[in-house]
Amino acid sequence: MTYEVIVAGGGPAGAVAALVLARAGRRVLLVDTNAGGSGPAPFRIGETLPPAARPLLHDLGLWPEFAAAPHLRCVGTYASWGSGALHGHSHLHDPQGHGWHLDRTRFDAFLRRAAAAAGAELRRAEAVPHPTHGGDRRVLIRADGRLGEERCDWLVDATGRRAVIGRRQGRRHKQDRLVAVYALFKRRLPGHRTEDTELRTLVEAVPRGWWYTARVPAGRVVAHLTDTDLTDSALRTAEGFLDAIGNTRHVRTRLDGYDPADAPAPRWTSAHGLRLYPAAGPGWIAAGDAALAFDPLSSQGILNALHTGARAGLTVDRCLSGQQGALADYSLFLEQITGAYERHHAETYGQEQRWPGHTFWERRQHAHPPGSKTPKRSARRSRS
Repeated sequence: MTYEVIVAGGGPAGAVAALVLARAGRRVLLVDTNAGGSGPAPFRIGETLPPAARPLLHDLGLWPEFAAAPHLRCVGTYASWGSGALHGHSHLHDPQGHGWHLDRTRFDAFLRRAAAAAGAELRRAEAVPHPTHGGDRRVLIRADGRLGEERCDWLVDATGRRAVIGRRQGRRHKQDRLVAVYALFKRRLPGHRTEDTELRTLVEAVPRGWWYTARVPAGRVVAHLTDTDLTDSALRTAEGFLDAIGNTRHVRTRLDGYDPADAPAPRWTSAHGLRLYPAAGPGWIAAGDAALAFDPLSSQGILNALHTGARAGLTVDRCLSGQQGALADYSLFLEQITGAYERHHAETYGQEQRWPGHTFWERRQHAHPPGSKTPKRSARRSRS
């Protein structure tokens, strides 16, 4: 069978692209290593969905089921950024209401189910990089240790920062060297009477980077963001990670009541901003982090994945219908997102002036990278 579209990657961008294409009546194969999987999946960092996602979920027809899921509300942010004091920003006056701290594995599976219900075929497998040339519409797929090949008219690369397809078609621009080291704390101390009911994200800047912590359905996630060449080797152990948390002023208070003996070994992941140039061409298109990845400070990564996934699906449907200019429109769409993203990133990092001689901050005073998990100073009234 020749598919009209193969979507590689079943995260938010890929699942939504497949959903949009299937609803348009296209023959779609969605390939992901977690598709149709059973049993609990490992915890995934990247949990904040801002209030602006609400109208998009409505437009996609996903709101009722999403609203019924056991995700936690995110009602705002506390930030120690630009000063040692903690400032607050509430979603109380946001016209879209509150945001969410997601159970990411549940959320991603929900989106894949929606794509399947719309008619997309799901396959538990992964797309494999291979040498390509112009006009090549083959996708190598590995499943259960066996390598196969599928053909299609269009490819959607939603494989995240790896950009399995896009990296063969364009060039990737890294904005910096940011990495995240993180851990999920689950077990409370026996007999501890106070529950962890704090629903705001807490962000704290430190001389070599910044920290954040958020309550999620599975417990509390704590993450440290710094540049890969500035990392402390002690952070690779649970003991070292706990010691580093202990040196924070505000983040450590959010772990009151959690059992330090249950501290897991921290995990590491890339967190730098990343842009693919170009992000689309004849027969292929990239969406989500494969096209444009955000610094986690923005809290916009999942929202960006949903938006670019939906727009990529619409763009491919237009191309298959013979509409001229669809790819140019998509490229302009990404340029507009990138422009806003870089301006906000430079503005937000520029608010922190306490450590001008430290390498982490010095680099960001002379660059133009991503986002804003922290509030602007003008908005710091009451404080993902």
